[in-house]
Amino acid sequence: MAHQDKQHAGNIVLIRGATMWLIMALLLAWCMVGLNFGVYPLQDIFVGKFTRLLQAHIDFLLMTALILGIYAAKVPLPWHVNWAMVIGAFTNSSLFLLMAIFPSLDSPTSPPPDLFKYYLFASILTTSYGFGKASVFIFRSTFNRADH
Repeated sequence: MAHQDKQHAGNIVLIRGATMWLIMALLLAWCMVGLNFGVYPLQDIFVGKFTRLLQAHIDFLLMTALILGIYAAKVPLPWHVNWAMVIGAFTNSSLFLLMAIFPSLDSPTSPPPDLFKYYLFASILTTSYGFGKASVFIFRSTFNRADH
């Protein structure tokens, strides 16, 4: 176990999360292809704007890339920072996915339900905390390394 911790700098949850969100991005890419070919039941599932599905796909890819970049720094991070990044990456990307499935969440004329607003704000806070705190830890580590 110690070898694994050293190999992953204790950030194994990051690599696991990144791979899950990459798979999610690939699934959404196939859903977009299926929608373009009129595959049933995709048209019944994604009844919102196609651009929202595209945004979800891109956001999952972006979050994957961010998590992989932070993982690659191999700076040990507290467990709560790792989990905030992985959970925030999902919730942030899922906001677009929810709008692609439930167009009423994306209406310019009526506000979304309070539950969606709470989810949105919780996602923004979680994501910002995780990635912001990780950035601070990584930045600070550049001043502590003896290998400059």
